[in-house]
Amino acid sequence: MSHSSDHLEITATVPLIQPPTWAVLQRHLIDVLRDAWQEFVDTCCEPDGSLRYVGAQQDRDGVDDFYEAFFNWPILYLIAGDEELLAQVKQSWEGVTRQLTDSGYLVDDFERGYDWFHQGESLILFYALCAADPADEAFRERALRFAELYLPGSPAGNYDAARRMIVAPHNGAGGPRWGLGTAWESYTTPAVDNMRRWGLPLDDLEGIESWDDLADPGNGRRMGEAMQQRLGRGDVTANLSSTSLVANAWLYSHDPRLADWIHEYVTAWSQRAAANGGIVPDSVGPSGEVGELHGGRWFGGHYGWTWPHGFHSVEPPALIAGINDKLVNGADEGLGMARDTLAAVLAEARVSELPADDVGRAPEWRQLLGADHGKHYQLIPHRYGRDGWFEWLPLSPAIPTWLWWTSGEQRDLDTVEQLRDEAGYPWAPMRQFRDKEEAGHEPEWFSWLRGAYPDYPEESLRVALGQVAHRLALLRKEGGLQENDLHWWQRVNPVVTEVLSQQVHGAPAALYNGGLPLARIRYWDAETEAPGLPRDISALVRSISEDAVSVTLVNIGARADRSLLLQAGMYGEDLIESVTYDRRDLEWPGPTRTYSPLADIPTVLTDEDAGSNRVRVILPALSTIDLTLRIQRRALLPQHQTYSTEPRWRSS
Repeated sequence: MSHSSDHLEITATVPLIQPPTWAVLQRHLIDVLRDAWQEFVDTCCEPDGSLRYVGAQQDRDGVDDFYEAFFNWPILYLIAGDEELLAQVKQSWEGVTRQLTDSGYLVDDFERGYDWFHQGESLILFYALCAADPADEAFRERALRFAELYLPGSPAGNYDAARRMIVAPHNGAGGPRWGLGTAWESYTTPAVDNMRRWGLPLDDLEGIESWDDLADPGNGRRMGEAMQQRLGRGDVTANLSSTSLVANAWLYSHDPRLADWIHEYVTAWSQRAAANGGIVPDSVGPSGEVGELHGGRWFGGHYGWTWPHGFHSVEPPALIAGINDKLVNGADEGLGMARDTLAAVLAEARVSELPADDVGRAPEWRQLLGADHGKHYQLIPHRYGRDGWFEWLPLSPAIPTWLWWTSGEQRDLDTVEQLRDEAGYPWAPMRQFRDKEEAGHEPEWFSWLRGAYPDYPEESLRVALGQVAHRLALLRKEGGLQENDLHWWQRVNPVVTEVLSQQVHGAPAALYNGGLPLARIRYWDAETEAPGLPRDISALVRSISEDAVSVTLVNIGARADRSLLLQAGMYGEDLIESVTYDRRDLEWPGPTRTYSPLADIPTVLTDEDAGSNRVRVILPALSTIDLTLRIQRRALLPQHQTYSTEPRWRSS
C-alpha cells in the first residue's frame, strides 16, 4: 500500500471563467456559520462551555437535550476545518459532561442508565468529535472505556452473552437500570397528558381501553406498574444503536472482541427477525424469548412497534446496526433485517390524507409538507398493536436513502425511486424547513444525484442560509438562559450541516438516533493538515454509485493556490483505483491583443491510476476541476483518520 508521499497528485488547469453560484454560496454559508456558532456560545454558554440552565431536571430523562445543542458542530469542523470551533465544541462537551455529572445523570462521563432511543441522540456529538480529532487521547480513552460496558464479562452487566442480549431497556455505566424510572410509576392523566398523542403504552390491560381510562387513579397506577415490569426489563430493538458505541471504539483499536460483539449482537436480532417473517420484533424477555413479557407477541416492547413511535423508533436502530456491521465486518445480515422490515411496512402502504394532529408524528409531517387536510399521500403503518397495523404516516426518505447509500444494491435504489414516484408530494424544489434531526431533504438531494433537479446546489444553499437567519432571529429574540425547556437550545442551534454533508461529503445527515458520521469523500488541507476544505475551496459531489464518485472542486480565491488531500470514505475505507479529470486543452490566457469574448475553455479527459485512499489536488487561484474517482468500497481497513494516517488493507 502506498504511503502519503506517494499519493497521486493532480493540478487543476481549467480557469474559473464563470464562478458557479453554488461555489460562492457554499463559502458564504461557511463564513456565516462561523459567526453563528460564536453567537450561540456567547448567548447560551457559561465560560466553561456548559449550558445556562436553572430549571428542574427529571429522574432519568434529559441528558440528550444538553448534548444535542451542539450535536452537528463537529461535522462543520470536518467540512470547514475551523480550529476555534473544534476547541469550543470540546470545551462544551466537557462543560456539559461536568454539568450532567453534578446532576447525577452520568457515571465516569457516561449515561448512568437510560434507553438507547435517547442515548443514541446524546452520543452523535461524541462520535463526531472522535471522527473530527482522533488524536485526542482523552476522547480515545473514553471511547474504549465506554465500549467495554457492553462486552461479555463486563462488570457493568449490561450484556448476557449466553442469550446474546442486552438485559434491560435502560442501561449504561451503572449497568442495567430496571424499570422506567419514578416519573412513570403511575401513568395517570392529566400528569402525563403530554404523551396523549402516542396513546396507551400497553394496549392489553383489562379495563383500560382508551386514554381517558387513565384518568382513574387506580388505572393509572396499574398502567405504571405494568410499564415498570413489562417495559423495563429484557432487550429491545432500540438497544441495537449501541453498536455505534462499539464500532466507534473499534475504529481506534481494531480489537477483534469489539468486531465480534457487533456481529454477534446484530446476527442475534437478524435471526429473530427472520423467524418473525422478516419483521424485526421489538422485545426479548429475560429468558431470551421474543415477546416473553407480552404474551408471546412480537410487538409491545419499550420504544417498540406499539408505543410510542413504532417504525420511527424500531427501523432506525436496525439500520444503524446493519450499517455498523457492514462497516466493521463487511457483513450483510443487519442490512437484510432493515430491508425486510422496510419491505413489510411498504407492503401495507395506502394512499390517504394525513391523520389528525393529535395522532403521533402527524403534526411534524404536516409542518414538513406544508400540506392542507385534503391532500393525499402514500402512507405506511408506523405502529402495530393487538388490532394490527395503525397510525399511517409518510415514510421518512432517510431510511431507504441510507439503505441504498450503504449497500449500493439495485434493489435498494429501486425502493428509493419507487418511493419518489408514489410519495404523493414533489421531491423538488427544495422545501424551507429544518427539523431536529438536521435531515429531511434527502428527496431533493437524491433528485439531484439522479439528474432530476439541476437547481439543487444553489437552492439548497439558499434554504440553509435561511435556516441560519431564522435560528439567529429566535436566539436574539429569546436570550440564552433557560429554566424549563430542555429542547430550546436545539431549536435555536444556528449551525446547519445537512446540505454541506450532502454536497461536500456526498452523504445524508447521520441517522439521528445513534448513527456514526459517514462520507463518500472527505478532505484535508494539505498546508495546515487540518480536516476540511481549505479556505476559498468549494466542493460539490455530483454523483455516487457503488464503484464511482464524481466531484467538482472550485477555488474562488483570486490570489492563493490551495492544496488538499481528497480521501475516499470517512474512515479511509474505500480504495481509489483511478481518477478521471478534466484538463485544459487550450493555451491560457492567450495574447493580450485578443478582444474576443470569453467562451467555454475546451478540455480533455485524463485517466490516472491512484491505488490509495487519497489523492492530492492542487487548485491554483481561480481554477476548477471535475474529478471522477473509480473506487472499490471497503477494500481498506476503516480507522479513525488524521492527516498522517496510513491506509491498511482489510484482511480477507
